[in-house]
Amino acid sequence: MAEEAGPTEWGEPAVGVGPWTDEHGTEPPTDPRYDPELLAAGDRRNVVDAYRYWTREAIIADLDTRRHPFHVAIENFGHDGNIGTVVRTANAFMAQSVHIVGRRRWNRRGAMVTDRYQHVLHHESVHDLMVWARENQLSVVAVDNTPGSVPIETADLPRECVLLFGQEGPGVSADAQEQADLTVSIAQFGSTRSINAGVAAGIAMHAWISRHADLGQAW
Repeated sequence: MAEEAGPTEWGEPAVGVGPWTDEHGTEPPTDPRYDPELLAAGDRRNVVDAYRYWTREAIIADLDTRRHPFHVAIENFGHDGNIGTVVRTANAFMAQSVHIVGRRRWNRRGAMVTDRYQHVLHHESVHDLMVWARENQLSVVAVDNTPGSVPIETADLPRECVLLFGQEGPGVSADAQEQADLTVSIAQFGSTRSINAGVAAGIAMHAWISRHADLGQAW
């Protein structure tokens, strides 16, 4: 069954494409990757053009062949409202998976439906995340502006790693920083002491992309 697109805001025109026959003037394809309902009714989802009319399962399967070997983790001990943004950005940069540490529930609104295509895992505690990372031979890189941190702009980011972010306000917990293999900071030049956690996550993920990704594979 075709999934429904999220509602448009501010009176925006509908995104996406109409029925296949209207758009292409040909009979719909029979490839099993295509969703018959989307072919008949149109595809208004927030997906790139290459995935228009595809089933969600087919999109996830294709993304699984493209995912990068870095993961993203964010602590959620106080219902952080930035998690949706982090998930959406992780999808854009094709992180292997997103890990929610602490509270299982989080506000999905900011994810803009991208959580349907992104692997999202849960860990009860920082300890559980660290055990998982060690078992999978991944370095843990905490991102926080704390004494002793290394500027992310010049840091040697590991290719296979977990980028760990704290909550808005307190930042990465002391327990997480103590167990991390590396702590990096983002250069700031203004009067504010910190930047939004969702923004910081985007900057850190792009830093990884700049160092390790094959840009020829970008859409």
